[in-house]
Amino acid sequence: MPINHNFRSLILSLFFTLFLFGSAHAQDYNIDRVEPLHWWVGMENPELQLMIYGDDVGDLSPAIDYKGVIIKRIQKVENDNYLFVYLDISKDAEPGSFDITLSKDGKQELSHAYELKEREENSAQRQGFNSSDVMYLITPDRFANGNSNNDSIAGYQDSLDRDDDYGRHGGDIQGIINHLDYIEEMGFTAIWLNPIKENAMKSSSYHGYATTDYYKVDPRYGSNELYKKLSEEAEKRGIKLVMDMIMNHSGSNHWWMNDLPTEDWVHYPDEYQQTNHRRTTLHDPYASDIDTKRMTDGWFVKSMPDLNQDNPLLADYLIYNSLWWIEYAGLGGIRHDTHPYAGQEFMAEWTCRIMEEYPNFNIVGEEWSVDPLVISKWQRGSDKPDDFSSCLPSLMDFPIQTTLVDALTSEESWGSGFVDLYETLSFDYAYANPFNMVIFPDNHDMDRFYRQVNQDLDLYKMGLAYIMTMRGIPQFYYGTELLMSNEKEHDHGQIREDFPGGWESDTKNGFTGKGLSDKQKEAQSFVKKLVNWRKNNPVIHDGKLMQYAPNHDGTYVYFRYNEEKSVMVAFNKAEEAKTLDTDYYYEQLGGFSKGTDVITGQTYELDTLEIPARSVLILELE
Repeated sequence: MPINHNFRSLILSLFFTLFLFGSAHAQDYNIDRVEPLHWWVGMENPELQLMIYGDDVGDLSPAIDYKGVIIKRIQKVENDNYLFVYLDISKDAEPGSFDITLSKDGKQELSHAYELKEREENSAQRQGFNSSDVMYLITPDRFANGNSNNDSIAGYQDSLDRDDDYGRHGGDIQGIINHLDYIEEMGFTAIWLNPIKENAMKSSSYHGYATTDYYKVDPRYGSNELYKKLSEEAEKRGIKLVMDMIMNHSGSNHWWMNDLPTEDWVHYPDEYQQTNHRRTTLHDPYASDIDTKRMTDGWFVKSMPDLNQDNPLLADYLIYNSLWWIEYAGLGGIRHDTHPYAGQEFMAEWTCRIMEEYPNFNIVGEEWSVDPLVISKWQRGSDKPDDFSSCLPSLMDFPIQTTLVDALTSEESWGSGFVDLYETLSFDYAYANPFNMVIFPDNHDMDRFYRQVNQDLDLYKMGLAYIMTMRGIPQFYYGTELLMSNEKEHDHGQIREDFPGGWESDTKNGFTGKGLSDKQKEAQSFVKKLVNWRKNNPVIHDGKLMQYAPNHDGTYVYFRYNEEKSVMVAFNKAEEAKTLDTDYYYEQLGGFSKGTDVITGQTYELDTLEIPARSVLILELE
């Protein structure tokens, strides 16, 4: 039967509509991201997760044809714009590039070139920061402006405003590179930068703790390549680079927040719930489930969505990102922010997988508690409690920091002053490795140390002498050596003040000494002498420690010693000189007749030892 003209036209129209729709649909496929950006052959763990993101990529099937690389499994999720592909990269795989092809019904729709790089020799055996190091903490935006061309970047709302304590001031990675000589001359052997990954937030993004892209250095600091150059230039000077990482939360402007892979990618995605900060719920035998959940799942602040590390795809994403930065930038360590907030199961997995890949590496976790028992459970080797096992090597020693300030500024009694410091140190039995704890006078989240000790130079010197001779790994905050001090209590904008001399218009210069007061120069010289002395004295790095109970008279004594050397550290915060009964210290002074003070070079006889008022002696015994 013949087909009439109208019906034929309808059939042709339908055919062309379907053809055009199919062609348009094919053109809709797109790859915006493949993360990690590249990988390396020869990693200890042969598995690699790739997150592929783009228009409808979840509707496609991936394939790889490269010797030594196979697809182990493909994980599709509820959002078709994501595709998770797990690879197995054999030990025999060669460095090179291969195509990841994405097909639909046997037809290739997309292709992405992916690179496997060759690892640096002995990368797996890299040495992390340790007790031989002294760490220098820098807030990059506030240290030095090395490239004014990146002060404000198109598309980034939080632009330059040095008059705003919470605005961007223009410090960058190039500024740090320009002053590596200063850091080296001061004696510091590791630098920890507050986070440098992209923070494309509307305001107050300078601190770096609201990540919006895990694989990109914020362009106002520089680039990935410049960050790597910083690591290389630092390494030439014997300085390790420590990266600040945050597993607990991202920034609310992170690119995935507008298109989440899964509904459970973040906690409370539809209704804001703040954390209760009750970190003790993670080991309280009587804690309620709701309190524990509020602690780990609640948001830190409204601009920082809480990530759900119980989602195994997100957990893997974060782990591979950490490994990528270690390998890419040649890191010498990680400082991990808000360590307990991401939950103990994930934090155990994260630390263990990193330490399996880099057994000599170091990670220090932030658990802001003043109770050693609360902190100690997180350290590798702890048996408290017995139902939790962590691979975290180090923690920030907040108990020592808090007690040191109290000891210096309070009256001596049976329960305060140096007695309290002595007692706090005695809790070292709770730690699996107290010599790997990071000790510090201050950091970017607390009042400057000089303010904490009431802007008293004598107390300042005693406090820093303690940090430099005590067990553990010392960390200094930039500018502490210049007596930088905030006027307003707990004002983060002032605490993170610009380092003088980091900007061309500055009238004072901490790098050259121009315009500094006599007190500032004295403090800087004091720190420089102590840090460089410590660098060359293994007895302070890992020598044994013996302390003596204070007598409530303002004095406190301890010794660091090994088979080659002994050092006596004696404090006197009283308003008058104190004479020590040296017979009391016979266990450590036997065989020694004199000691030379590291700070002044003066030699003291040990038959009777007088400590000047409000001072500390660091005596190398002879």
